[in-house]
Amino acid sequence: CSNVTWTNSFSSLSDECGATGSATVTFTATDDCGNTATSTATFTIEDSTPPVMELDAADLTVECDGNGNMDDLNNWLASQGGASASDACSNVIWSNDFTSLTALCGNTGTATVTFTATDECGNTASTIAMFTIEDTTPPVIVGDFEPVINVNCDLIPDVPNLVFEDACSTNMIINGPTETIIGDINQDYQIVREWTVDDSCNSYTFTQTINVTVQTATLVFNVDSLCIEEVAIDLFDVIDDGVDTSGTWTVTSGSATLNGSIFDPASVSETGMYVFTYSVTTASQCPTDYEVMVNVNDDCVVLPCGEDDVILSTTVTPNGDSYNEFFTVSGIEECNFTIELQIFNRWGAKIYENFNYQNDWNGFASKASIGSSDKVPTGTYYYIINLKDSGLKPFAGPIYVATK
Repeated sequence: CSNVTWTNSFSSLSDECGATGSATVTFTATDDCGNTATSTATFTIEDSTPPVMELDAADLTVECDGNGNMDDLNNWLASQGGASASDACSNVIWSNDFTSLTALCGNTGTATVTFTATDECGNTASTIAMFTIEDTTPPVIVGDFEPVINVNCDLIPDVPNLVFEDACSTNMIINGPTETIIGDINQDYQIVREWTVDDSCNSYTFTQTINVTVQTATLVFNVDSLCIEEVAIDLFDVIDDGVDTSGTWTVTSGSATLNGSIFDPASVSETGMYVFTYSVTTASQCPTDYEVMVNVNDDCVVLPCGEDDVILSTTVTPNGDSYNEFFTVSGIEECNFTIELQIFNRWGAKIYENFNYQNDWNGFASKASIGSSDKVPTGTYYYIINLKDSGLKPFAGPIYVATK
């Protein structure tokens, strides 16, 4: 009979969760005469889609800090282990199931944690990660410790008494030290000392290596004076007491003979310095050479050259007739004394000097003494003679020189 006009009763949605909701609407058809017919239906927006996990949580392993690592753990939990999620219809609320760590060793532990993202409608998405506290840091030595030492064989240090501490373990088991010698102790060798420390989590080895240089020690002893007519000496009496006598004596300087450790000064052919070396090697010390220096002299020998044996020239006539050509000092030839000669004129001026005189002065003046080098005028001069190492007093007196 007429047209139909439609109306509905919708006013608003009733919120359920997030951006969802529902409304029951009555649709009314009305004709021109006011007659109506109705139909009722419900409109619903629902959210059954879980959040989208954009980034999964990541495992985290941290080194034990001795304080339980609570900051590391709390920061990891607060950041959902690094996970992130989003939802198209509502905010996401994070939760996790962490309760406690399962102890591993010392102050360490591990926990497997599920992080859950929940939207406002209760839809969830989850990710799982593991948090671990480990202890891989070895204990430290309290005080000074030298892992490598280079020393000579006579300066090997004693075994140190080491004290260890650890940030995460209070119960440490220390074994050692053990000591191993590598190489031949008569040559350069090594001493290796090892300590093993268990700190509840791991076992660590601490090593000290001593590089030993084997250098033969030389100790020198002097016998300042030994006359060739004195009795033989035992060289062991010269060196230190308590020396191991299993070594070997050798003559290292001079022509001499030894009877074991006995040296007889009468066996040498000439006076002078003789050197004897005793070498010994023991397990408790460096190889050692004991060097004994013996000064053999003839001070105790009475020489045939006395003061009365010395013959001195009284006149020098250097005229070429082979008589009295030179000023001579004789009578002491077999004693090998060194002649030191000085000649002065009557005014006290030195005209000649020679500290190893060879009976060769024939009236010439030394240029260094008087400013020119020529024969001196005829006259009386004066000499001073010293026979070096003779034990005799110097000789002094006049000498007549006739140069014309």
